[in-house]
Amino acid sequence: MLGMYDMPALQPANDRFWALIRDHLGHGPEHLTRGADVWDIWLNPKLTFAQTCGMPFRTQLHGKVQLVGTPDYGLAGCPPGYYRSVFVARQNDLRDLDQLATGNFAYNEKLSQSGWAAPMVHLEGRGLRPGSIMATGGHAQSAAAVADGEADFAALDALTWEMLKAHTDLGADLREAGTTAPTPALPYITAKGQDTPAIARAVRAAIGDLSSSDRELLHLRGLIDISAKDYLSIPNPSQV
Repeated sequence: MLGMYDMPALQPANDRFWALIRDHLGHGPEHLTRGADVWDIWLNPKLTFAQTCGMPFRTQLHGKVQLVGTPDYGLAGCPPGYYRSVFVARQNDLRDLDQLATGNFAYNEKLSQSGWAAPMVHLEGRGLRPGSIMATGGHAQSAAAVADGEADFAALDALTWEMLKAHTDLGADLREAGTTAPTPALPYITAKGQDTPAIARAVRAAIGDLSSSDRELLHLRGLIDISAKDYLSIPNPSQV
């Protein structure tokens, strides 16, 4: 499952990426899984390959799955294999982040590192907390809630923000209002008992074999080894 970055415009490229991984690995499901509950996938004892988020890994998946590696998306202002959250507001709303923080904050879900944990920790570090909050179920929905005036601001995964600007109209409606500190990006995982080094080799080879257009579309630059300790050291917000 590669559902964390699988908007319709990217699905054919993700299909080709998985096909390359499978070819190099020599086994695995013929097709990516879509539409299933992510927890059913992440905790499946036969899981070959999936992508999760840092917060679910450190709070619920650690010890139950193996880390394969972390994709490097070449994001500005981030070390290889890292990402960060981008605070967004409407283009015509010129308030700074401290002022926006008194309003309504749209977030995807409370187990999201980029949509919830990182922005809450960032705001708490500045002595701030949102005046109100609203759950949307997804980064794109959070961006739309801000664009439509239902929320004052939101925090988006920096890669999702780049993809929304490239593939939707939301980039024209929103502006950046700040960023959080970088944290390790969304890791690839596999079930316990799987041959993790072989899967990692297959992923690295697949990234190298991607066409230049698919590599640019998926923003893939390589695979980085980031330890579980680094993921587990990321702070959780006090607000739940």
